[in-house]
Amino acid sequence: MLDTVQSILDEYADLETRLADAAVHSDQDLLRTLNKRYAQLGPVAAAARAWQAARGDLDTARELSREDPSFAEEVPALQAALAEVEEHLRRMLVPGDPDDDRNVILEIKAGEGGEESALFAGDLLRMYLRYAEQRGWRTQVEEATESDLGGYRDVRVSISARGRPGPGEGPWARLKYEGGVHRVQRVPVTESQGRIHTSAAGVLVMPEADDQGEVEIDPGDLRIDVYRSSGPGGQSVNTTDSAVRVTHLPTGLVVSCQNEKSQLQNKEAALRVLRARLRQLAQDAADAEASAARRSQVRTVDRSERIRTYNFPENRISDHRTGYKAYNLDHVLDGDLDPVVRSAMAADESARLAEIART
Repeated sequence: MLDTVQSILDEYADLETRLADAAVHSDQDLLRTLNKRYAQLGPVAAAARAWQAARGDLDTARELSREDPSFAEEVPALQAALAEVEEHLRRMLVPGDPDDDRNVILEIKAGEGGEESALFAGDLLRMYLRYAEQRGWRTQVEEATESDLGGYRDVRVSISARGRPGPGEGPWARLKYEGGVHRVQRVPVTESQGRIHTSAAGVLVMPEADDQGEVEIDPGDLRIDVYRSSGPGGQSVNTTDSAVRVTHLPTGLVVSCQNEKSQLQNKEAALRVLRARLRQLAQDAADAEASAARRSQVRTVDRSERIRTYNFPENRISDHRTGYKAYNLDHVLDGDLDPVVRSAMAADESARLAEIART
């Protein structure tokens, strides 16, 4: 661990020196990269210094105890303090997800269950919007197809942080565990016999691609169609061809957007989603080729996995991956999602720590 700690402190000191260089500030891309790494490394460097200090205190107490036995009384407490900071440092050294501070595109699609599934998709949308509001994030519903009873057959929303989020606080860091199949058990509004039905909705979460050329799209690879918006909205809805459908010809990916007021805004929103999907495709391909190398990094949930059950009669929420269970479903659906998210983050961290211990 000594070599690792020293390399971290050396890199952190080098970053401080470079960021103090006026020449670096003339290159905004480089400055952004260095600032991001500096922010990521700050908490790790602080933990490394605390570990060094704890080791020094313990070594000093042991050395002094050879001349003055009274110092030996301090050794057990200093050993406990060192063990505590060492465990904290070990957790900080677990490789993090480099995408954690990214904004996300979140999509919800109704599944089996017809209208009841669409209504549940609406409940999930409200839950995520409330959760984002509590965390101070910005949200924008980019595209939505409503059902006859006011639910959603599918809905797409962008969620973005205000400013630079702290470690583990970005939209992707908190929401990447939401991808998968969400199951609901309740009496549907369409059920006249009072029987409990089970239906499901799927959630897909993707980190947004950077605007700085991270995903290059050849304009020649795009087919862009415009059409008249439908549904509720402002003056331009149903009166102008402001809705945009973008097709990426090499992959067949199709993204539509009609919720913005102008054709240009809808095109920009659709391209942002397309970049995120293309980035996700590239990431999935890289993961398939190097799954062993990714074991120690954060793993997103298989989109086909049934991850959670929302049981209305018992007011119970259960996460099948972590074993988390609570009887406050009404609060969770009102945006109190953090305890569920923290259980997934803790389970993921434990799995990565265990993987590191085996290597």
